Amino acid sequence: MSFELTFECALDLRCAVAESPVYDERRNCLFFVDIGRGAVHRADLSGMGHIEWTFDHGACSIGLARSGRLVLAQRDRVVLFNPDNGAITVEIATIETERRDTRLNDGKVGPDGAFWVGTMHDVTADRRPVAALYRVSPTGEVERRIDDIICSNGLAWSGDGTLLFHSDSRGPWIDRWRFDPATGTLSERLRLAMLDEASGRPDGGAADVEGNYWSAGVSAGILNRFSPEGRLIEAHPFPVPAPTMPCFAGSDLKTLVVTSLRPVGVGEESRSGGIFATRSPVAGVAVHRFDDRGL
Repeated sequence: MSFELTFECALDLRCAVAESPVYDERRNCLFFVDIGRGAVHRADLSGMGHIEWTFDHGACSIGLARSGRLVLAQRDRVVLFNPDNGAITVEIATIETERRDTRLNDGKVGPDGAFWVGTMHDVTADRRPVAALYRVSPTGEVERRIDDIICSNGLAWSGDGTLLFHSDSRGPWIDRWRFDPATGTLSERLRLAMLDEASGRPDGGAADVEGNYWSAGVSAGILNRFSPEGRLIEAHPFPVPAPTMPCFAGSDLKTLVVTSLRPVGVGEESRSGGIFATRSPVAGVAVHRFDDRGL
């Protein structure tokens, strides 16, 4: 099925690096972060009811928790944040605290109830594959699962929870793994795609119910849609130069929301750094919740 998408700017926030959009079906709202400003945002899909919280220790990615809190990846730690009172309530784990050249990046809750979060080599030049993908269990156990990454990104799971999509924005590649939703075990790694600046280095990702993988082509101003086998189905033009992550929202999960970053030197008229939305003819996969019972 091929179709065209027409994006509208739902929130003209001019974020430095808007990322990690997550739809909360209980509150019927969208949460996302601005990495550049260390902020977590909440807004209705209509763009109303906007709230922002900023953190000294940063805000890199978020996921939903069963209690209604958010699991929040900061620079080198994972915490629980309560958006009802604006408080960080629990520190779950620390990651790579000994390194000053890496930070946490893309993170999502998996079908196993754990928070999966990767690091990135946080330098402006000579980026090297020193980063990794981690699994953080609800008990705070941290397991290093994938090594030799420059910038971990693009986490998404298939509808049945048996496939994990994962990318390296500086590889730049997209991989697919077999995933055990009961244990979080990874196997059968498959390289789905190798990309470049023109085809769209892979930033954040999302999966739809047809099994396809959506990847924000941050370097090319496009949203790529791949089959589970890695075939490029479509490349949708995006209204601003640097989309960062798609997610599916709304009661039917057919509102496609995409965050963006604001490049240095962009004109004042540009809505780069805004949150964009369109209707999708295919629904997305519902996100999972972190099992924070007892925390």
